[in-house]
Amino acid sequence: MSMLTTLELATAIRERRISAVEALDVQLARIEKHNDALNAVVTLDGDGAVKRAREADRALARGEVFGPLHGVPFLLKDAHATSGMRTTTGSPAFDHVPGEDGTVAARLKAAGAILVGKTNVAEMLADYQTDNPIFGRTNNPWDLTRTSGGSSGGAAAAVATGMTPFDVGTDLSASIRIPAHFCGVFGLKPTERRVSLVGVVPDPRNAPRPVRIMSSCGPLARSVDDLELLYTILAGPDGRDTDVAPVPIDPIPEVDLENLRVAFAETFPQIPVSTEIRNGIRDLARELDRAGAIVEEASVPPVDLSKAGELIGMITGGRAALADYNAALDVRDRAIAAWETFFDTCDVLLCPPCMTTAFPHCESGAPLDVDGEKVTYWLVSAHATMFNYTGHPAAVLPYKLDRNGLPIGVQLVTKRWSDSRLLGAARAISAITGEFRPPAAAF
Repeated sequence: MSMLTTLELATAIRERRISAVEALDVQLARIEKHNDALNAVVTLDGDGAVKRAREADRALARGEVFGPLHGVPFLLKDAHATSGMRTTTGSPAFDHVPGEDGTVAARLKAAGAILVGKTNVAEMLADYQTDNPIFGRTNNPWDLTRTSGGSSGGAAAAVATGMTPFDVGTDLSASIRIPAHFCGVFGLKPTERRVSLVGVVPDPRNAPRPVRIMSSCGPLARSVDDLELLYTILAGPDGRDTDVAPVPIDPIPEVDLENLRVAFAETFPQIPVSTEIRNGIRDLARELDRAGAIVEEASVPPVDLSKAGELIGMITGGRAALADYNAALDVRDRAIAAWETFFDTCDVLLCPPCMTTAFPHCESGAPLDVDGEKVTYWLVSAHATMFNYTGHPAAVLPYKLDRNGLPIGVQLVTKRWSDSRLLGAARAISAITGEFRPPAAAF
């Protein structure tokens, strides 16, 4: 039962094949078994979760169903405001207990889910490894000497080992997709401004939130079906984040691989990638071609990703002159338009999520090894940050293992606001890439 998907677990509880208390007991046992080695779970409210699970079981006995996640226990990234539960964003300056839930926590609770605790993050979400001065480092469940990624590394490690059926990450620079790729789980970064950012990186001083573009919240889970379910719960306006557009959430379509137009790119210009990841993208492209998809090698738009880094620095540093900021947005507009034109010619882009598989723990900023060559550390997110810069929805699916037994994921991207179409395509392609496979450490 510990490795049931979110949808399977919710169905089992609703059909009273297992109780919410039993599901919680299993999750708490998994945390006790695995967390000492991984350090993925950093805050735990077992007593409060037991109380809420009992309430869920009593309600179900009366015929009441709180929502599609009734009784499902879950962990949440320690960057979301959670009422009455410690929230730190990995920084002593942000360590506090919020008085109210952010939108992500509120919507999950309203759907009937039971918050059990929080998962570890990079300090202020600002690294591709999960480590901070409060809770320390999170290890990768496939190899404890390697990183689980960042900044949602605790979330991905917890999902991979069954300590939670799902989590919700944040993604300003690949912070959902790199951990999903490194830990072998599924991850979704929705279109920018599709999910409310209210309650993300809550400041105990109630300062205005600095990040209003390029960032998204999205689920990490063990199946595409779970990504779909959680996306429909999280997406849409909340009346608090006025940047979230009132665009209808389309039903997830059934997508047939036959005649699906797939463009693939083994990498992007000037961005390194390991040979095994490059070969993985080409191998999957061949498999999709054999399955009937219309597959072509992509000619991707030229985008200067240094401009993405400059813009991230402006929005997180808050010191840019208005003229410089407007000029940076103008460059970004042109990049968005180029990619939108690109997606007129294909349904989905298949590309790497990262230049390497999970790398050994190291000092932040230290050069990384890619096929024996030393590569700039900060390029690790380039394949995924491309679509933070442009705001396009992107998903990561686990595909295979490299020669070191580490997960290789693939990234799928499509037109802005076409999240439902992306999820439909991801479900179809997952028939080729395969189901979630847990690390040996999960047993």
